[in-house]
Amino acid sequence: MPQVRDDRGVFGGRRGGAPEEQRGLRAGTSLKADVRGLSFHYGRFQALKHVSLPVARNQITALIGPSGCGKSTLLRCFNRMHDLYPNNRYEGSIILLPDEVNVVDPAVDPLEVRMRISMVFQKPNPFPSSIYENVAYGLRVRGVSVRTTLDEKVEQALVGSALWTEVKDRLRANAYGLSGGQQQRLCIARALATEPEMLLFDEPTSALDPASTSRIEELMAELRNRVTIVVVTHNMQQAARLSDYTALMYLGKLVEFDRTDLMFTRPAEKMTEDYITGKFG
Repeated sequence: MPQVRDDRGVFGGRRGGAPEEQRGLRAGTSLKADVRGLSFHYGRFQALKHVSLPVARNQITALIGPSGCGKSTLLRCFNRMHDLYPNNRYEGSIILLPDEVNVVDPAVDPLEVRMRISMVFQKPNPFPSSIYENVAYGLRVRGVSVRTTLDEKVEQALVGSALWTEVKDRLRANAYGLSGGQQQRLCIARALATEPEMLLFDEPTSALDPASTSRIEELMAELRNRVTIVVVTHNMQQAARLSDYTALMYLGKLVEFDRTDLMFTRPAEKMTEDYITGKFG
């Protein structure tokens, strides 16, 4: 049985020893986004089924679950990536707060959504151009052309992605010359340059070595002070040590949402317990 959100916006649990008011969102938590009854269809296939999920402001929310459960599909709904392919359909809403814009409303410009909600993919995907131009790309799309402004914002984004000291003397070098971990931090800088309100990470460290993974995790922990983060991960240890809240998905449905510390120690659902302990998935 999936968790059901009560009128206070808190997901209460059936199992576990914590009272309902101690589970789900912490008291006084403000939301950056609110997923309400979201369904998504790839043609005739329904990949998401009536998902409702709060996203806490300036916190990290992890989406976990077995392959094919819908977590990456949900993540890509936040910035309308599915619009790039035909015959897809959204139902329900994703409300971006505080202005209460439904980002999946067809009347909302997906390009503007992607400026407000940036995404970092599983494998580093720098453009075949210089380090500088990779970071400046989104700014140019937004119409920024003054060189001093571009220089300032590129530097800010590279500082924000913990890459500036490593590349400040070779900004005109091709981005392909960077290591895998550096390329991923460059992609994070590119995402940060337009000053988004949310950052989406889809398995951001799965293609990286342990040292680079640790660096990215440290960076994400720092970034939560500036932006709201939603991350998809198959790595249970990563979700446990990095996220503030966790949502388990299965077959396109939300199974459970809770504070990460409770989810991994006293899950409210038997399916959650089975998945976290490796009994399936």
